[in-house]
Amino acid sequence: MTSNISKEYKIYLKNKRISRILIATAQIGLLILIIALWEVLARLNVIDTFIMSCPSRILKTIRDLYISNTLFVHIFTTLYETIIGFLIATIGGTLIALILWWNDTLRKILDPYIVVLNSLPKIALGPIIIIWVGVGMSAIVTMDILIMIVITIISMLNAFRQTEESKIMLLKSMGASKTQILTKLVLPNSIPEFISLLKINIGLTWVGTIMGEYLVSKAGLGYLIIYGSQIFNLDLVMTSTIILCILAGAMYFVVAYIEKIINKKFNN
Repeated sequence: MTSNISKEYKIYLKNKRISRILIATAQIGLLILIIALWEVLARLNVIDTFIMSCPSRILKTIRDLYISNTLFVHIFTTLYETIIGFLIATIGGTLIALILWWNDTLRKILDPYIVVLNSLPKIALGPIIIIWVGVGMSAIVTMDILIMIVITIISMLNAFRQTEESKIMLLKSMGASKTQILTKLVLPNSIPEFISLLKINIGLTWVGTIMGEYLVSKAGLGYLIIYGSQIFNLDLVMTSTIILCILAGAMYFVVAYIEKIINKKFNN
């Protein structure tokens, strides 16, 4: 198998690997540079550590949270709420989009309502959500879902409807049922848009979770941010924000890995 690969293609693959390594090295190097510069400027009193904190104080805050046995409680609380909201909104929104694609009349009826719901500021529903579902995790997950689900419906419905009409007509002329058209043509064609939606929802789900924790929470990273700002502990605020960035980045890399597997499968 390897002997059949041309010399030019081997060079191309080698250059591609080198390019990936260089990009990864540059990304890590840039992160290290930013952290180092932040710490140096703080130690030289160029920046006010009371307002902007610094890496060493953030590490100390993480250590203090760990010693007090609250670090992982807050991380897992926020992570659990985020994953639950992400899965419900993504799966539920995609299923609703499938139903609307399947029933064109229903789509036309609900289309203006979907647009209105998408334009509605979700934070304004906070008090109503608390009254409807109560305080705690249920309210936070509900806020999370509300922020994502309409975007998911609109994005996936557009992806389903962008399937070339000529291909659909060809399958119909060959006697394919609507179910076969959906499973053999529409869904496979929508995979790139679905992966893009996952990346979008990663950002939205963290926004929804933190907004929910701002409204009502007794634990979580959003709770730490609110509590830290109330007592003017900016180290706690910055620490929670950094942890949020790390968790969001981890979710992104999971989706990127899934995308890589899917692309490899379809390319083969």
